[in-house]
Amino acid sequence: MRGTIDLTNVRAVVLDEADEMLDLGFREDLEFILEQTPAERQTLLFSATVPAAIAKLARSYQRDAERISTVEEKQQHADIEYRAMMVSSRDGENAVINVLRYYEAPNAIVFCNTRAMVARLTTRLSNRGFPVVALSGELTQSERSNALQAMRDGRARVCVATDVAARGIDLPKLDLVVHAELPGSHETLLHRSGRTGRAGRKGVSALIVVPSSRKKAERILKFAKLDADWGEAPSASAVDAKDSERMLAADDWQMDVTEAERDAVDQLMAAFTPEQIAAAYLRQYKLRHTAPEELGAMHVDKPKKRAAFGPSVWFSLSEGRNDNASPKHLLPMVCKAGDITKDDIGAIRIVDDQSYVEIRQEAVDGFLAAIGPEMKIEGSKTIVRLDKAPDVPDFRRPKPERGSKSGPKHRKGGTPPVDWNDAPEPRQRKPKPQDRKPSKPKPKYEAKDSAAHGPVEKSKPAKARTDDKPKPRGSKEAGKDFGKASKPGKPKDAQRSKSKGAGKGPPPPKGKPSSKKNRARTLAAKGAKGGNAAPKRRPS
Repeated sequence: MRGTIDLTNVRAVVLDEADEMLDLGFREDLEFILEQTPAERQTLLFSATVPAAIAKLARSYQRDAERISTVEEKQQHADIEYRAMMVSSRDGENAVINVLRYYEAPNAIVFCNTRAMVARLTTRLSNRGFPVVALSGELTQSERSNALQAMRDGRARVCVATDVAARGIDLPKLDLVVHAELPGSHETLLHRSGRTGRAGRKGVSALIVVPSSRKKAERILKFAKLDADWGEAPSASAVDAKDSERMLAADDWQMDVTEAERDAVDQLMAAFTPEQIAAAYLRQYKLRHTAPEELGAMHVDKPKKRAAFGPSVWFSLSEGRNDNASPKHLLPMVCKAGDITKDDIGAIRIVDDQSYVEIRQEAVDGFLAAIGPEMKIEGSKTIVRLDKAPDVPDFRRPKPERGSKSGPKHRKGGTPPVDWNDAPEPRQRKPKPQDRKPSKPKPKYEAKDSAAHGPVEKSKPAKARTDDKPKPRGSKEAGKDFGKASKPGKPKDAQRSKSKGAGKGPPPPKGKPSSKKNRARTLAAKGAKGGNAAPKRRPS
């Protein structure tokens, strides 16, 4: 179908959600479209994030491009409140139900990592009374459009989706995003959360975190430069309290009684007390909402942020790389000898013959008092106080510029050197030993019917005869000559084809050529008659 596209008259190309299109595997299609368009055109790329692939695409197909950022680099999604909710491993799905009930957003989307989880959670929410739809890669485009239209019309309030199906979703009243399963990267987290908090609206992005995934959640939030509010998921009592708050804040309490409602109101006031009417209203209100789940208690500690190190003093230690010094060896040794903690130690730099340790200035006096005037650690290692930071070169190789095409390809995720001329030589293969015994050569010829009668040895060249007289029939010499070719190197099948009755003669010999039956077959093939001829079979 690509050959039927005519893009010669295109003057402008707009690529929206370019990074998502690359993630979905449309790189070749994008490059094909851009190559078919005229050189004189205007190319605009819109992307929520600008990873290396997007930057490379922009450099390849844009000239004199200007990058316009609509948000500050240091602040991601200012209109979105990030909440990390710790739950036990068995309460993950129950926490999703309580989060949906606690916020009661007009539209909410729940993200999962797999289709199976989408189907499972959709069924669970539907059974609990939530108006829910599902979006996954197995749905057709029409099914996806119907699901999104149900969300816009109000027929559905919750959408359970995977990352692939939720690309580019834009719902006007999407105020809540729930990560039922943690995303694989910080960029995916930003894409998911970016579905809410649009057009000046406030939004909430809730991460359901189990104890085994806490480190992963902290790492993703750190890479995304986001500060999340850590705490527990809403409990059943918290959901009930939120329902009461919403019930009392409803506008119905401030509205006057209409003429159509006057008769019903008078009947209720005459038949029941105000307390009975209030209790009946409360029960009816709860019936319209899904009951929350009881969650197990969780103790949540907010991640501690390390404060700035502040002023420090450098010390040198007479032990370096040549002495197998390493940070994990020096850190406990210095802490024990100087009576300080690891929080009082900053950077550790190691060279060939010595090491340098940075110590917080407030802890220097106690450190020197613990070491003593001899300034030795473990009896032989000497420590010297320095007046300034050491001039130690950084041995770490710098990362190359993203998108650079110079040099060979490297393993994904690795850090290649900048100067490829200094790259190490490729490892050579180990030479094969020469003292191995040579393998036996394979025979050049093989009988066609070897599968039926077993392997047949290669024919050997016949020895030159001094006379042309045939050997007497029945003698041992006649049997010894069986199977010898008249010409060297020819297979036995070729010899039999020249003999009389080729293709209809006796089968190839079995066993020793000098056996009684083989001698009889040989003489029969030569047309001999007598007592040693091949025995005739009796007619059945």
